[in-house]
Amino acid sequence: MHKRWDQSLNTLAINVPYISFLGIDFDRRGDELTAILPFQDKLIGNPFLPAIHGGVTAAFLEVTAVMTLSRQYLWEKLENGELDLDRLEKGEVPRLPKTIDFTVDFLRSGLPRDAYARARISRAGRRYASVHVEAWQDDHTRFFAQATGHFLMPQKRV
Repeated sequence: MHKRWDQSLNTLAINVPYISFLGIDFDRRGDELTAILPFQDKLIGNPFLPAIHGGVTAAFLEVTAVMTLSRQYLWEKLENGELDLDRLEKGEVPRLPKTIDFTVDFLRSGLPRDAYARARISRAGRRYASVHVEAWQDDHTRFFAQATGHFLMPQKRV
């Protein structure tokens, strides 16, 4: 069961070009999904500090929120056979949640090291979802950024 989900999550991530470009990976432990942004020199926005670019940080948080929502949204489709792993692996990516708004709080500079993020779904309906995301580096109780976003959930095509 979890193996199928891990496979579908990895395939979904590979088929979203920006996730691949940034090198974001995902680790699932039980029902908890952690996004991992491995440090790369190309992520530096201010070489004098050095610090991770704010746009990279915001994108990392937004990707974490979308993938967390997608996990919830797609799980049922995967379980009832509506989502076929073979088709997913061929690049037939299902529609993902669309961002309505996304507000980022930069709490401190992202240092030149790996970053981690987790999202918590505050509200999830058929049409709309609200998500809070927190990112950290060395200490998971010391966030360097957090965000709140609202998303339009994919609707079945008629």
